[in-house]
Amino acid sequence: MGNNLRRLPLLPLRGLSIFPYMMLHFDVGREKSIKALEEAMINDQMIFLVTQMDANTDLPEEGDFYRVGTISKVKQLLKLPGDTIRVLVEGISRAEIQTIISDDPFFLAEVMEHSSDIDEEDLELQALKRSVTDAFEEYVKLNPRIAPEILVTISTIDDSDRLADIIASNLTIKIEEKQKILAQFEVKARLEILYSVIIKELDILELERKINNRVRKQIDKTQREYYLREQLKAIQKELGDKDGFEEEIEEYRNKLKTMELPEEVVNKVEKEIDRLNKVSPSSPESGVIRTYLDWIFDLPWNNETEDNLDLKNARKVLDEDHYGLTKVKERVLEYLAIRKLSNNMKGPILCLVGPPGVGKTSIAKSIARAMGRKFVRMSLGGVRDEAEIRGHRRTYVGAIPGRIIYYMKQAGTKNPLFLFDEIDKMSSDFRGDPASALLEVLDAEQNKDFRDHYLELPFDLSKVMFLTTANTTETIPPPLLDRMEIIHLSSYTEEEKLNIARDYLLPKQIKEHSLKLENISISSAAIRDIINKYTRESGVRNLERELAKVIRKAATEIVEKDIKTIRVRPRNLKKYLGIPRYRYDMANLKNEVGVATGLAWTPVGGDTLFIEVTTMAGKGNLELTGHLGDVMKESAKAGLSYIRSKADELGIDKDFAKNLDIHVHVPEGAIPKDGPSAGITMATALISALTSIPVRKDVAMTGEITLRGRVLPIGGVKEKALAAKRAGIKKVILPKENEKDLEEIPANVKKDMEFIIVDNMDEVLEHALCRGEVNDN
Repeated sequence: MGNNLRRLPLLPLRGLSIFPYMMLHFDVGREKSIKALEEAMINDQMIFLVTQMDANTDLPEEGDFYRVGTISKVKQLLKLPGDTIRVLVEGISRAEIQTIISDDPFFLAEVMEHSSDIDEEDLELQALKRSVTDAFEEYVKLNPRIAPEILVTISTIDDSDRLADIIASNLTIKIEEKQKILAQFEVKARLEILYSVIIKELDILELERKINNRVRKQIDKTQREYYLREQLKAIQKELGDKDGFEEEIEEYRNKLKTMELPEEVVNKVEKEIDRLNKVSPSSPESGVIRTYLDWIFDLPWNNETEDNLDLKNARKVLDEDHYGLTKVKERVLEYLAIRKLSNNMKGPILCLVGPPGVGKTSIAKSIARAMGRKFVRMSLGGVRDEAEIRGHRRTYVGAIPGRIIYYMKQAGTKNPLFLFDEIDKMSSDFRGDPASALLEVLDAEQNKDFRDHYLELPFDLSKVMFLTTANTTETIPPPLLDRMEIIHLSSYTEEEKLNIARDYLLPKQIKEHSLKLENISISSAAIRDIINKYTRESGVRNLERELAKVIRKAATEIVEKDIKTIRVRPRNLKKYLGIPRYRYDMANLKNEVGVATGLAWTPVGGDTLFIEVTTMAGKGNLELTGHLGDVMKESAKAGLSYIRSKADELGIDKDFAKNLDIHVHVPEGAIPKDGPSAGITMATALISALTSIPVRKDVAMTGEITLRGRVLPIGGVKEKALAAKRAGIKKVILPKENEKDLEEIPANVKKDMEFIIVDNMDEVLEHALCRGEVNDN
């Protein structure tokens, strides 16, 4: 092997590799590369070509190209438009960079040229040559991208060095692998690397061939089946037989004749059947039309269940399933009564609004059972896409009808009871507003011609009885709210919860836990304690969970200790449910100055509210604490302004606003409190603190106060009255305009309590303050 040190211009190649004995065309556009070519042409046309490691590097530096390349001779230059030169070069010999002498205006490198002196008679070398040649012949046969003529050239070459380089230059392999072969100066080692690369490529090509054959067979099979199917069609046509596709079309036509469909629907279906007849059975369009026709034929255009108009039976069924909920039951019975008189009445659209757990969803099932109608339920919680209601147009791939049509198909009748659950939880986004889409559905004047985007046909929803449920009406859009008849359901009272637990929940849970009624006895007092001390809710869901917990623990005792009956009483309730989680504030034990008892409404029922006022020497500041909302703070300020205006009449020093600081506090400061209904309570507590006259311990009050001392009406009277009874209050002061609400209060509550109706603050103070009592403080 001979070595020779040479100084040559260097040109980095992008995505190309050149071997000795190889002719290569490439285009040059980079300024440095053009200058390197010019330098080569000035001297002896020799240039050193080396491959870049990353073809994306536009301005390579010394470390961006390989160290081994090929000394080449420039055979031809051709200038192209746009400052580009097309070059034809011939590889002469491999060389390795020793040093980069300069990199401006072009790369000038000192390279070590390597030439091989080999013994062609070496047996191992001959064996390697033969193996490489045979493998390459196999490679050419499997690779259609290489011209077979190269094999003729290979067969005439005896020089091992030249043979290795020519075969390597014709392989379609990665640049990195070519560079690995180029960098091997020793011929035997180069032939070994070359052989291993060809063998690896042969394995890959063989796998490619197998995959191609498999795919081709599959295609041929599909084409053959299509050809045979067409032949079979032609034979059937000659024999007068109908194929499966024609039978399907005939079946659609027969269905159309037997079903009594509206004229518009008949015309549309006939057009679709004609379209189906014209398209190929195997085309995607055929499947789309079939699905569309199946939807139309599956809908209950004329199927209708007969309503059970027996009012006694309906009342019995509703009372069996639910305790209370009088307004809803009355409305259903009214509808049935009118249906008995007239057959053409449209289905009502009711919206049941109430707190969670009061039975809104379950009463819908009972109504359907009482009327003998099918029941379908659609949850609207989180629905934000209009297509959920109206469906997608058929232009979309995979389009289907909306949920309304889907559930009507599922019901199988045109007059089911359709429940839209959680209608207040809908939202909207870029896909549309589902609440607006419901306007048509829930409008008795429009829903007889409801058009789904998928069907594009009118479907009659006027016979459907629509029920919707919501926890609040605040989030329901006004136009949608206007179309529904609102029925407000209040939270259950303690008595109602007791009856529900005793007559419904307890038997149900005992049955679910595979016990018998005689196995467990829970007293009414224990149930009351569960209601008051272990749950705080408007409905009965948590109550049912707590009862289930008691029964599970009782079942464990029955199994472990072989006891026949477990008795649960208030004294041993802690054993089954642990420490009580809640407490209700009880009335004060004695009449106190500056402490008045108010009544509050919460989403889980009523509660008592104690207002504490204390005065101290200061500059007339008013401090309000207890996590109060803006409205409640304004009520306190309005009460104070009323007191200042009436200071003489109330026997209060006129200068109290200058000399005293007043602190109003509502205990349980972690709980947010707001609303105007504590107005008269705060005014009473303020007057008591300023006059040192105690407030009666057994009196609770609720009402909004004005600057003139008038008492305005408030809400939640029923819940507040029940909270007062629970706290041991004997007398409740209510605004005059709330007198009508006393009808809603259960008789057993009214019997034990006195309700004072007032119109102004003077009347409040008359009943609330102990004017003849001396202050102990």
